Amino acid sequence: MLDIYIDADGCPVKEEVYRIARRHDLKATVVSNKPIRIPMDERYSLQVVGDRLDEVDDWIAEHAAADDIVITSDIPLASRCLKNGASVLNPRGGEFTEENIGSALANRELLAHLRDIGEKSGGPAPFQPMDRSRFLHRLDETIRQIRKRRLMTKRTGADV
Repeated sequence: MLDIYIDADGCPVKEEVYRIARRHDLKATVVSNKPIRIPMDERYSLQVVGDRLDEVDDWIAEHAAADDIVITSDIPLASRCLKNGASVLNPRGGEFTEENIGSALANRELLAHLRDIGEKSGGPAPFQPMDRSRFLHRLDETIRQIRKRRLMTKRTGADV
């Protein structure tokens, strides 16, 4: 089953995920430390976990599997989900992959070190309409790729 998991902490594209999930008839689970409003639709569920540090991340990493999609800006969570075989997208339409996760983790560590020693950084750029558009395109494309891969696997398995 292809499911979508949303790291709700500061995710600016939840509405877009709902729209794409509805179009593709997929389930989307919003994971949060506190109750938040989600659309009344059997495809969408809210998973409220405790408020322990990284509890949302732990829940998502335990449940996301191969052929699932995780939406997060959290690089360590992205790394954990990739190890489970999930596809991971950030809200700006970028994709975390096995090829780029190492450099993303290293860059995160470098920026954390610079902050620790007092260097000021500008932080991420403001979220723009183009980010939303890029995200919509990437999510739709990722769903199509997963479905195509599953279909090919099914056909290959049937032929063997």
